[in-house]
Parts: sequence; C-alpha cells; structure tokens
Amino acid sequence: MRVSAYCYTNQGGRDHNEDSLRCLAEEGVFVLADGLGGHGKGEAASALAVETIAAGCVEGARDQEGLLSLFQTANEAILAAQALPGQEEMKTTAVALVITGDQAVWAHSGDSRLYRYADGALCHATRDHSVTYMKYLGGEIGYLDINHDDDRSSLLRALGKRECRPETGQAPLAAGDAFLLCSDGFWEYIYKEEILADLLKAETPRQWAEGMLLRHIRRAPPGNDNFSLITVFVEEER
Repeated sequence: MRVSAYCYTNQGGRDHNEDSLRCLAEEGVFVLADGLGGHGKGEAASALAVETIAAGCVEGARDQEGLLSLFQTANEAILAAQALPGQEEMKTTAVALVITGDQAVWAHSGDSRLYRYADGALCHATRDHSVTYMKYLGGEIGYLDINHDDDRSSLLRALGKRECRPETGQAPLAAGDAFLLCSDGFWEYIYKEEILADLLKAETPRQWAEGMLLRHIRRAPPGNDNFSLITVFVEEER
C-alpha cells in the first residue's frame, strides 16, 4: 500500500509556536506534539518529544511496546532538560502514528488527538487525558461540549511529568483508510462530522487539510492558540 501525507502548523494568535511535527510518509512515521510552558520552553519540550519518538520509530520501534518505550524515553529526556534554568515547568502532549505493512499503531499522552477513518466511518481513536474528557466519559457533559468546556486545558497526563502513562492502540490497515493527527488548537474549532465531510470530498491529504483549515480560519478568535495537523491517506499501490 502507498502512504501519502500533508502537514501544517501555525502559531495562530500567539507570539510563537510551541507545536512540533514530524511527517515521514516514506517511513510511515508521523508525530505531533503541543508544548506547554510558555516563553518558548514548550517549544523545546515538543521538539525534543517528536525528535526522540520519530527517530526511534525510524530505527525500528514500530509496535505498541516500542512506542510505549519511546514515549518513556522522551519523557526522561524532557525531565532531564527541566534542570536547565527557565525550563523547570516545560511539558508537552504527544501523539504518534506508525504504519507498517497492513498494520497501524499509535500512542498518545495528553489531548493531541488521532482520528481514524476505516470501513466508511470516522472514529476518535485516542481519548484525551484531560479533566474535560473525564467529565464526558462520566456523563457530566456531551461529546460536543468537549470543545468548549472550561476544563479542557486541564491535562491529567503529559510528557514532562514524573509518572508517564501514555496509551497505545492498533488496528489492521486497508486501502482507503485515513488518519488525522492534530493539536487541541485545531480540534476545538472543528467537529467530527466536519472532519468526515471534508475527507469524503478530498482526493489528497492536502485537500482534506485545506478544507478543514478553511473552517478553522473562519471560527478561530483573535489570540487563538497554535494549531497543527497531519493528514494521512492509505491507498493501493499504483
């Protein structure tokens, strides 16, 4: 199968961008991280995470156990970097997707998301590690309320904490499958039904991304957060 992808990041209404991406379509490796900490330190944490995870995937860690180990390694690197002045509070979310043969494997920590399209349906493949998502799972709020809940930025897990507890998943792969990795600065303005609608109209990963970005541009207020995405198509070999 052939894998193609498109990636995009934007600082939004902030003075710098703390998101980091790695989009390696030929290797089937995709990593996105959203840094926390402000003043450029979140950017350092997110860059360290994506570099560590992407390099490890390229070198051969391509199953769930391997991804868990890479997230732990990235966490240890960020904890070590927190010893530097001004970086004591830096942390980052992370989400990674690895495509190998007929299998897709992913892992995440925090609220950067992976959406998966397969068998004609789109699902939210990762569960946000946030207070808001726990409220949703507990029935306190509906799914559509997640995008606007006051606690959506209160994260329960992230890289840069002493206890690192990423989650992993996997699924068989088929031609026609598609994936979206994105930061919360993107998904909070785009609904799942719209993600699917734009996917079904798109012929390439870039067209899919551009359709969603047009929605985002119309809705994001002044001063909005950094926003990033990676779109991935899986197709038959030509």
